[in-house]
Amino acid sequence: MRAIVSVLGKDTKGIIANVSMTLYKQDANIIDISQTVMQNEYFTMIMLVEIGEGKTIDDISKALDAVAKEFKVEIRVQHEDIFNSMHRI
Repeated sequence: MRAIVSVLGKDTKGIIANVSMTLYKQDANIIDISQTVMQNEYFTMIMLVEIGEGKTIDDISKALDAVAKEFKVEIRVQHEDIFNSMHRI
């Protein structure tokens, strides 16, 4: 199953490393990633990930909650189909 992971908040050293490591520990593979820091202050990242068998979107979301809390960012995980439906023009 594929999912979209989005991260938004103030830029802090270690966000990408910790999100990536958490995904790795949850058997999720990053397929594509885009990130930017706007005006040297605001961090945004969006990833397309493949979730391994036996894991759910809820498992990934719960694991990333600790990262979100530590770095004071918002992290959302959505099934790829839901994301695509929400952003269809």
